[in-house]
Amino acid sequence: MSRETEDDAYTAFVAAAWPRHLRTATLIAGDRHRGEELLQDCLVKLYVRWRRVATDDPHAYLRRMLVNGHISWWRRRRRETLTADLPETAGAVGVEYDEMDELRRALRSLAPRQRAVVVLRHLEDLSERDTATVLGCSVGTVKSQHSRAMARLRTTLSNNRSMNQEAVSP
Repeated sequence: MSRETEDDAYTAFVAAAWPRHLRTATLIAGDRHRGEELLQDCLVKLYVRWRRVATDDPHAYLRRMLVNGHISWWRRRRRETLTADLPETAGAVGVEYDEMDELRRALRSLAPRQRAVVVLRHLEDLSERDTATVLGCSVGTVKSQHSRAMARLRTTLSNNRSMNQEAVSP
């Protein structure tokens, strides 16, 4: 296959895969801008490996790259900055948020691996075994991370709803 043909195949793949993988990258990263950056970085790396990956499942390879790329980014930047002052609140009391914003905030509260498990299992609709393959861990780890993540999401979303109801009631 000529380089032009490979480039055309890669371009077609990116055009078809961009919306789906952008959604995944955004939810894994917790922020749309960081998700776009993550996806672009991974697509550049995928282009270099395209000849080898195109014959397999490039979507699975890209998903794996997104998860690994985010974990690497998170590890490099996870150092805490301690301050004497408490941070300001995220928004004024009584400000209405739609359910997607609430869900995104709840997903951001999860640890990176838990968030990756939830996104891969529910958004990408991968099985436990496929999720374990993407994350490079055992099926048992996927199950335990998923269970903990769902419990935390339920608690976070429940607390947010009760706080919003208290803010609205007179």
